[in-house]
Amino acid sequence: MLKANLIEEVGDLAKLDIFRKIRTGVVEVIYAENKTPQMVLDITNSFLDTKNYAIISRYTAEQEILLNEQFKNEQDLSIKTNQLAKIIIITRKPFEFARKKGKVGIITAGSSDIPVAEEAKVIAESMGCEVVSSYDLGIAGIHRIFNPLSEMVKTGVHVIIVCAGMEGTLPGVVAALVDIPVIGVPISSGYGLGEKGVGALTTMLQSCSPGLLVVNIDNGFGAGASAALIANKVEE
Repeated sequence: MLKANLIEEVGDLAKLDIFRKIRTGVVEVIYAENKTPQMVLDITNSFLDTKNYAIISRYTAEQEILLNEQFKNEQDLSIKTNQLAKIIIITRKPFEFARKKGKVGIITAGSSDIPVAEEAKVIAESMGCEVVSSYDLGIAGIHRIFNPLSEMVKTGVHVIIVCAGMEGTLPGVVAALVDIPVIGVPISSGYGLGEKGVGALTTMLQSCSPGLLVVNIDNGFGAGASAALIANKVEE
């Protein structure tokens, strides 16, 4: 059955789907790119009034300054900023995200892929998952992947996110080594033909390794949400 749906208007700027998490299991995130600082502040206030939390992604320096100025002295609020992920999480005390038993692994090929991996990590954690991460394991030094990957399998991760730029080979390699779903995230690194993540996306889509799913370029949010849905449903 279709779960309850409620739309709340924030002036003429946005319509909030405040029951999305109830209906789909995915936390709603305020995508801050291309919004003015005041727009982000208004939407954040509406989230805090209706949900007791707000997750702001891809924020700008001006947006961050305004949010901190607005909320830093409010004793009933907690503000956590992940500079790598470009995500700010504001919660109204004593709210906490519900803990579930899904477990997600996250791997990056290079250090340039870490910001997108961190975005996926924050989203998966916000959806109640435990996250095990290991970074900078690309195929240029393929020997580095085996021990971290083995440990993830031993700890019982239900799904693994693999972020890779350049030619994007690593997700297919990982999918060929494990018996659990792998989500590939192409990263917008690289140059010349196939630059800006196009080469990585093409490689992942053309992979002959079964069990590899692929999200859009730099889509850490989509990878984290999908991985959490899979992991939580498996554990459930």
